[in-house]
Amino acid sequence: MRKLYAIGELLIDFTPSGQGGSLLTVEQFTKNAGGAPANVAAVCAKLGQLAALLTQVGQDAFGDFLIKTVKQAGVDTRYIAQTTEGETSLAFVSLTADGERDFLFYRKNAADLLYRPEQLPANLLTANDILHFCSVNLVDSPMKQTHEAMIAQAHQAGCLVSFDPNVRLPLWHDAEACRQTIFHFLPKAHIVKLSDEELKFLTQIKDEKLAVESLFQGKIQVLFVTHGAQGASLYTKDQHVKVAANNVQAIDTTGAGDAFIGAILSMLLQKNITIDDIKAFCETFATPLLSFANLYASASITKHGAIPSFPTLQEVPFSF
Repeated sequence: MRKLYAIGELLIDFTPSGQGGSLLTVEQFTKNAGGAPANVAAVCAKLGQLAALLTQVGQDAFGDFLIKTVKQAGVDTRYIAQTTEGETSLAFVSLTADGERDFLFYRKNAADLLYRPEQLPANLLTANDILHFCSVNLVDSPMKQTHEAMIAQAHQAGCLVSFDPNVRLPLWHDAEACRQTIFHFLPKAHIVKLSDEELKFLTQIKDEKLAVESLFQGKIQVLFVTHGAQGASLYTKDQHVKVAANNVQAIDTTGAGDAFIGAILSMLLQKNITIDDIKAFCETFATPLLSFANLYASASITKHGAIPSFPTLQEVPFSF
């Protein structure tokens, strides 16, 4: 059976126990498992697909909690290492009244950034699998080198590669360094997902269609742009389709983008889509694909936390 392999950060999200407020005013936080690649793996697992996570956490209580949580979500945890060289990453997240967020990260000696290429299993990927990664762990570190090695393995195996930059500028010393790093990795992916704000940040182009066109380089076959409450778009070199979002009351938008791309990737796994047919499939089924991803992401923001908020396929039935 086909499998999603996500590589990158697995961390603790501390979110406010109550609704609203800034990090300055919040007094109580709730501990949740987080990290964009981990979230995407959890989505695919909850939607009935095989999913594994490649990362490293500290040999500490937070690391133990994270491994236990993603395992309970159905994620294959055999490739999650633990180390005493660094600590498990932490992120404090504030939630405004409309569910939007602000972040404060504690990861100066992050265990995930110490994950080395030699720790990767050899010949893990096949042409039937999907590799997914984000940009948080692409700062200069052993983990960046590990991403390069894993992507090279994916290309050699002939499997689909998915990239969601998931830009978090507070983790970068320089915004331009973040942009250039993302531009380095974009052509290595067949599938790219961006928010509308990330698209503008990367391209510096106001017109969305022109901005998207400027990114179709290298291996990119399909590009998704999310617009929050306005829905999402699917682009190929030959087609553009936009589908409106579902109208829900947002409680916590943490992980919404991960829920969206996770739902997309789960459908690609379910339908046995490969590099050879990714463009044709997305063009043929653009509307139902976007509708399902919007539905799933909307359902996820009606609860607190990321992984705990992701519904199963039984809770969000959809087929096409």
